[in-house]
Amino acid sequence: MSLTDRSVYDRRVIDFQTNPDRYKHWRLRTDGPVAHLDMDVDPDGGLHSGYELKLNSYDLGVDIELADAVQRLRFEHPEVGAVVIGSLKERVFCAGANIGMLAAAPHPLKVNFCKFTNETRGSIEDATENSGQRYLTAINGTAAGGGYELALATDHIMLIDDGSATVALPEVPLLGVLPGTGGLTRLVDKRFVRRDRADVFCTVEEGIKGTRALAWNLVDELVPMSSFAEKVTERATEIAAASDRPADATGVDLTPLDRTITDDGITYSSVALDIDRSRGVVGITVYGPDAEVPQDAPAATQLGADFWPLRLARELDDALLHLRVNELELGTFTIHSRGSIEAVAAYDRLLHDNAANWFMREVILLWKRVLKRVDLTSRTVLTLVEPGSCFAGFLAELVLAADRAYMFEGTLDGDDQTATMLLTGSSTGPLPMSNGLTRLETRFWGDDGARERTAATVGSVMSAEDAYEAGLVTEIYDDLDWDDELRIIIEERASFSPDSLTAMEANLRFPGPETLETKIFGRLTAWQNWVFQRPNASGEVGALRRYGTGLRPEYDNRRV
Repeated sequence: MSLTDRSVYDRRVIDFQTNPDRYKHWRLRTDGPVAHLDMDVDPDGGLHSGYELKLNSYDLGVDIELADAVQRLRFEHPEVGAVVIGSLKERVFCAGANIGMLAAAPHPLKVNFCKFTNETRGSIEDATENSGQRYLTAINGTAAGGGYELALATDHIMLIDDGSATVALPEVPLLGVLPGTGGLTRLVDKRFVRRDRADVFCTVEEGIKGTRALAWNLVDELVPMSSFAEKVTERATEIAAASDRPADATGVDLTPLDRTITDDGITYSSVALDIDRSRGVVGITVYGPDAEVPQDAPAATQLGADFWPLRLARELDDALLHLRVNELELGTFTIHSRGSIEAVAAYDRLLHDNAANWFMREVILLWKRVLKRVDLTSRTVLTLVEPGSCFAGFLAELVLAADRAYMFEGTLDGDDQTATMLLTGSSTGPLPMSNGLTRLETRFWGDDGARERTAATVGSVMSAEDAYEAGLVTEIYDDLDWDDELRIIIEERASFSPDSLTAMEANLRFPGPETLETKIFGRLTAWQNWVFQRPNASGEVGALRRYGTGLRPEYDNRRV
């Protein structure tokens, strides 16, 4: 099945793979330690038909390119320490998410669009915080809605002082929805805008300009039009000089994924999806390394995109995104692994022993983001630890990320292999969840004794009994019960309301402290999900439908 042979909203397959040669909406160039990522949206280049991407407004296709560029800058350009996000449209930075697209899109696409966009903004902040690659925004005109939210994800915001340039979050007064990609949260939690001023700002359609925007901390610098380009270059060069990224290193090209798609699944080099549509289940199998572990970081870097942990992370990430938007009725993921637990542990050890190396650091950080993608995917996740599994190191996090995990006890007929798993330092710090905690800390929230006992097993290969005693798996079953118990569990899950499961899982996955990320992906996304379905926003006389028609929306004024 071709990725491009379906054309209507509810049947088209959306592909998340791209590269700079295929970009329609962004221009990426590097100049030594500074990269420029300029928005130049093609009005006729929407992912779907029926709307025009005017004024650098965007849809999911625009954001897929942005996510790709952010990823490539981290891996392909180790010399880059600062990235400037700008616009090639005169006096327009970005008008935000396209209203015609939002009005016409089915509800799941709207929600998945917002989630992916939020994850992309998070990857920008992750690069700034952990990769020594800081982002700044050069606003050359109007930055409204999602356009300003993109700026909020960067570390430094520069606004041109031309008498008309503004920043705005007009969703509430104009569209009857919320700023959907973190704007509300970042205003008060990241930029520390006073809540009363934030309230005013979010209800002013025309936005705020100039000295007031600077005084309210909505931007970091106000720059005269005559020196704007010069000041942006100066600031970016200054920021890049403070980076720890190696100016003389050779980047790693993110080559196209090896992927075959059929109606029954997808096969990659190290990941396979097996789809059972009758039960609403997809089996996701990750395969252990198919080559000896490299001797050191330079040898790993020499392998480039074929370095097994990098290749596997990219393939798993692509699979998750494909399932999210293209396979909405597959409500249960069963995660399996196949391979040598010792080989996976050796790769895991190589990564962490060389974490100071720029490339190894980026691979670890990519695994952090991919595992967060698992956490934030609205599907039931069941991890099955079976004989022949290789859940060790960073792959053991797939056990801890599951809503439930089951482990096989004993051996299969004709085979003396047993199911084992192995925790390493990957589970004690470098791969935190959105709540800022490790998955072990999250699992044993409120029970420090259990967490400490389980942490003491790090480095030891565990049997089913060991893993159950340590609290790492939900249940263990022998060969007499394994198939029947799993069948009953999966059938029971399929009998529940998918809406209630989505809400339940999201509430149970993130105990502990609230962070900027959990607010965005939990509180904000949940409310926006609800608002998008309300007639006030999406009904025939709602704000999204009537935007641009000259007719005022008609609201049901009851607060509920």
